[in-house]
Amino acid sequence: MAIRSYSVENPSRGRYIVTWAGLLNGDSGEPLILSKACKSIRFNGTFGAGGTIIFEGSNDTSSPVFATLVDLQGNAISKTTAGIENVAVSVQQVRPRVTAGDGTTNLTAQILIEI
Repeated sequence: MAIRSYSVENPSRGRYIVTWAGLLNGDSGEPLILSKACKSIRFNGTFGAGGTIIFEGSNDTSSPVFATLVDLQGNAISKTTAGIENVAVSVQQVRPRVTAGDGTTNLTAQILIEI
């Protein structure tokens, strides 16, 4: 149950890609405090048996309690296979969290932020 750091790329003006790599079963990503809305989240990698990753957010930066964020249809952002989801709500900080999997689970989460 580690907290994995993120990296930030700036592939084009006004766009940033934040990546959490090496997310294993029970890991969460280091929370990212946002100044702009997150547009989309992409998950990929080896899910393994029962592998599940969710995308969470909180509006409290001092002692956050995270809740699962939703897509544009109001469905919880929770994936058992690779995919991309649009994020429907804006929050102060976000993180991915692997909630299930096995010893082969090794996932990457990437968000797109446009400024």
